[in-house]
Amino acid sequence: MAEKSAIDKFIDKTLSETFPEELPLIPTRAKFVVFPNSIIPMIIGRKKSIAALEESLEKYNNLMFFVSQKDIELEEPTIDDFYRIGTIGKVVQIIRGPEGEYKVLVEGLKRAEIKEFTEFDEVIKCKIKPLNVSYKKTKVLEALVRRVKSLFEKYISHTKKFPQEAIMIIEETEDPEVISDLVASVLPIEHTEKQEILEELHPKKRLEMILEILTQEVELLEIEETIESKVREKIEKGQKEFYLREKLKVIQEELTGEAENEFTLLKEKIKKLKAPEYVKEKAEYELSKLEKMSPFSPEANVSRTYIDWLLELPWEQKTRDRLNIKEAEKLLNKNHYGLKEPKERILEFLAVRKLSKKPRSPILCFVGAPGVGKTSLGKSVAEALGRKFGRISLGGMRDEAEIRGHRRTYVGAMPGRIIQLIKKLGVKNPVIVLDEIDKMGISYQGDPASALLEVLDPEQNNAFVDHYLEIPFDLSEIIFITTANVLHTIPGALRDRMEIIQIPGYTDAEKYYIAKDYIIPKLLKEHGIEKTQIKITKGALQKIISEYTRESGVRSLERILAKLMRKVALKLAEGEKSVHVKINNVKELLGTPPYFRSDKLEKPEVGVATGMAWTAYGGEILQVETLITSGKGKLIITGKLGDVMKESAQIALTLSKKIIEKKDESLLEKFEKCDFHIHVPEGAVPKDGPSAGVTLTTSIISSILNIPIRNDVAMTGEITLMGKVLPVGGIKEKLLSAYRSGITNIIIPKHNEKDLEKIPEEILEKLKVYKVENINEVLKIALMEG
Repeated sequence: MAEKSAIDKFIDKTLSETFPEELPLIPTRAKFVVFPNSIIPMIIGRKKSIAALEESLEKYNNLMFFVSQKDIELEEPTIDDFYRIGTIGKVVQIIRGPEGEYKVLVEGLKRAEIKEFTEFDEVIKCKIKPLNVSYKKTKVLEALVRRVKSLFEKYISHTKKFPQEAIMIIEETEDPEVISDLVASVLPIEHTEKQEILEELHPKKRLEMILEILTQEVELLEIEETIESKVREKIEKGQKEFYLREKLKVIQEELTGEAENEFTLLKEKIKKLKAPEYVKEKAEYELSKLEKMSPFSPEANVSRTYIDWLLELPWEQKTRDRLNIKEAEKLLNKNHYGLKEPKERILEFLAVRKLSKKPRSPILCFVGAPGVGKTSLGKSVAEALGRKFGRISLGGMRDEAEIRGHRRTYVGAMPGRIIQLIKKLGVKNPVIVLDEIDKMGISYQGDPASALLEVLDPEQNNAFVDHYLEIPFDLSEIIFITTANVLHTIPGALRDRMEIIQIPGYTDAEKYYIAKDYIIPKLLKEHGIEKTQIKITKGALQKIISEYTRESGVRSLERILAKLMRKVALKLAEGEKSVHVKINNVKELLGTPPYFRSDKLEKPEVGVATGMAWTAYGGEILQVETLITSGKGKLIITGKLGDVMKESAQIALTLSKKIIEKKDESLLEKFEKCDFHIHVPEGAVPKDGPSAGVTLTTSIISSILNIPIRNDVAMTGEITLMGKVLPVGGIKEKLLSAYRSGITNIIIPKHNEKDLEKIPEEILEKLKVYKVENINEVLKIALMEG
């Protein structure tokens, strides 16, 4: 068995000691409480306290009872001014002071409670009862001891006020009684909190109280240390910079005989700068202002940053165009499948640049659904020309300063994003794609769309003035390409400056070749799969395209194929040498297809017409439902429809009344005694646009006449009060969406016949397209009984 330490022997001795029933009492003031297992110095100066000390030395073997006053300011406390629990202590050292007071060193021995006061006039004496508590040394208690010791060590490391002996005593003992009393005696807390800890007999509860106090103290000390460190660092940094700057000046003077300081270097850079004369003049003016400023003033930092911007912008630097039309055509065909019209326009643009000495850079705007390759087309233009490529996303932009920059009066002012991008690219003639130009907003910070007018106008952008630079920068050699999902949200003035190129959605056949020739080879490389390790049959790929995606672009298709590659990679990692993806195991790899069910109605229904819509995400088909109920001729519209579609519904109801009047006047009373509820399902999805008039009218007429509408017919077209069918946009996307949904009979306005040329022949051959001029033609085709 291990030999007991000196501390443990001291504890055993203290526990076995017997104490007199009566002891002289010394009330303690100041902000300390005498704890057992601790040694505390104190000054005894009051008359009664000196008498108690003398009696203790003469009659009680240096023992006395120490108890705290409730009010530490009282000079002559009464019996009620003392706490009832205190500590039996022993005087181990005494020194007489110059003014009759005594400096004593007290060793706390045992908690005790006052039973009664036996004397209070000349000296205070009381009968006491030592307090004991029995407890078990549990794992929780052991953990508490360790945590308190650990936190106390951290506390000591921060304060650095405690002697090494006190640290060693705490390190050497594991006794919860000793640990709790020792730590409590030195904590810088109010005497009321110390008294609470003294009155708590169970060491576990005492340790918990101490742990809470220690945690707060350590956190506060750490915060104080962090603040002090930051302040010290700032002061030292400023002093160090000043010292180094002065030292550098002296060294330069010794080496060159002149102070070749920062300003001299900046002057040299301005002289060598390849820029228009007005730029150099502005830089020299700012430098002369900077020389007169204190280097520590905020204005000096602003001027220094501004000069850096002037020196680093590519005022004259540009790349030389590579104008090989055949090479450009190969590159476009390599990077993009289909897109015949956009490719032709890009090649025309390159041809003009090759022939003209001063070509004007047009602003191309690629409009199409997400994932059709608008941004990547811009990248291909840059690659074909051999120019640097940059991209700015305008989606959600509401601050005009994002385009024009902040004025230098603002704290942290910077140039606009266009100037920032030009500086980053290092040339004045890059290709810059402005993505999502249809998603800009207006706020109290200005209208960024209006700010773009100067950027994109070929008549103005040769002298674009950024608010930060305050001098013109030539943007005329930049090729700006913008992208948008829809056109109607782009302001008219801005749209007028751009050449619109529609990029339609892809057919399933086009998606097959894009997946086979572009997406799959890229994904194989990304996932580390060799061509020999995977085989995807044509049927499997077509099944993935038709049943797992339903979009105009190929973004979802790429995500699904990436998921397939991960499944294949897992099988290869598990030991399979190759994976064969066939029609019958696609479901096993990718799960249940989300689009295996067609959106086409299962059977003809009364009041349910199939319309075709063109959204920012491509073409869709919508079921328009009309239900007639008893009422007062009200029109109820649901399905989160926009203002344009609501107006179309009003026109459709009025036109329907006119048509019914001609067919059967007896049915006219329905318009007065019934309510018409028009609903377009998927109410959470906003729907708007001027192409639902035909569909709405057909749905209302079907409900009134109680005649079902063919479920194999989809229609689009706006209607007038006279019943004329007006042309609409997005014909290709609409027809493709109907085809994907299994609908083969299509009704379109007569004036949209020219748009059929853009539909792939293999799709057009499978569709029967009716070209109509008025609503009566529509009703003859769509209703089951003409």
